[in-house]
Amino acid sequence: MYSNQLGDMAWMDLSVPNAEQVKHFYQQVLGWQSETVNMSCGDEEYVDFAMSSQDNEASSETSSNSFVTGICHAKGANEDMPAAWLPYFLVADIELAVAVVQTEGGELVTKIKTMGADKYVVVKDPSGAQCALYQKNATGL
Repeated sequence: MYSNQLGDMAWMDLSVPNAEQVKHFYQQVLGWQSETVNMSCGDEEYVDFAMSSQDNEASSETSSNSFVTGICHAKGANEDMPAAWLPYFLVADIELAVAVVQTEGGELVTKIKTMGADKYVVVKDPSGAQCALYQKNATGL
């Protein structure tokens, strides 16, 4: 579903206070299946959800390419994320992309964050629309 081409959408997330309820909503409305993703915030452990379509569930694919989106709790690494569907667009150099965002009249909504070897940041364009910029394997490993 997603592309590895620079500028294309690489992922989509939804961060909300009530992830369990929202996960159930999309399971009923769209037929999505969920897989838990272990998370922690300080001493608190909880789960977020990687969602896949029924077709992907039936094919027993287990790669991350089978997931269509994430539904996350608005806490821990996601506590400052907007409560809206958030597309992640692939960039080659996140620091350079952030500089261009600011030069072109955009704003940073979050600081640059890491997830394994990847980096991402939520930005707001001059109209106020928000998206995330995402750099895969930012350490070059």
